[in-house]
Amino acid sequence: MVTKLSKLERTATVHQDNLFDSKYQSDGIYYEDITFQDILFDSNYRGGGLFVIDSARIRVNNCFFIHFTTDGILVERGHETFISSCFLGQHSTVGADKGEKDFSGTGIDLASNDNAITDVVIFSAATGVILRGQANIVTGVHSYNKATYFGGIGILVKAAQNRIANCYLDFNAIVIEDPAQVHVTNGYFLGDGNIVLKSIKELDGQFTTIDQVVIDQNNVNGMSLRSTVGELTVAGNGTQWVADFSSVLMFPNRINHVRYSFYTQGGLVGFPASAVTNVSNNVVIVESEKAVNGVVSIVVDQHNMIMDRTVFFTLYSQEWIVGAGILMGVN
Repeated sequence: MVTKLSKLERTATVHQDNLFDSKYQSDGIYYEDITFQDILFDSNYRGGGLFVIDSARIRVNNCFFIHFTTDGILVERGHETFISSCFLGQHSTVGADKGEKDFSGTGIDLASNDNAITDVVIFSAATGVILRGQANIVTGVHSYNKATYFGGIGILVKAAQNRIANCYLDFNAIVIEDPAQVHVTNGYFLGDGNIVLKSIKELDGQFTTIDQVVIDQNNVNGMSLRSTVGELTVAGNGTQWVADFSSVLMFPNRINHVRYSFYTQGGLVGFPASAVTNVSNNVVIVESEKAVNGVVSIVVDQHNMIMDRTVFFTLYSQEWIVGAGILMGVN
């Protein structure tokens, strides 16, 4: 146990291509139910802090990692390593360090599935957190490890089916490579903090499908906010209400689902018929059969759900109506 769960002294990490094959996750577990608590890991600039390999149900709680050159914590294979209430940094700093542009290494590298990072601060490193495995959850992370301006990354997602919630990206970004089934929710982004969707394969044109990727309920400071979900309210007296989501939505010319509510004002008698008559270029148009003083609230999203087919809105071949809260196409 000491040789594998020990201070990591190395210059590079080799990740196997079949790292997440099921046999590696289920048949190669050698260590179980180990707790690291209230420990100072000082690597003295000679390597990394903690290397957890082929293990299950490992807890790293209330630990401090400092002076690493590779990884503060590296988890390879296995599953269910829980990292909580920890501080990690290559150099001792409280931010705006004059040597920030030279920070290197990674705070936490999860090359494993089914792990959790909770209430962790990464205060100096080139990359705060790397997710190479699936089904991991990152909650309450504050990353001010290295600013985007100097090439730093707060959280780097290199695998599908990961969740990032309630995190504070402090002058750096969440970078998601080839995004698939990734949830980023309730985040706070300061300075150059943002979300970058990156293809590691060369793309010619735009994304053709957005499959189970949700970016919603985030906060930013000093930047425009983009999301895969948008909600607008339009008031007017007439027969047409236009909601332009182009400044809100992440992807151009892509709306997969529409829901709207129609409120009439001024004591109108009866129930005027209304319908969504056009959805294109991230603009939704709702029209009524006669002029009314009304308010239309519209909610749209850009992601596909499980077992969901991409909806293509074509004004000339189909009429779209809303009934019982479900968008239906009528030929």
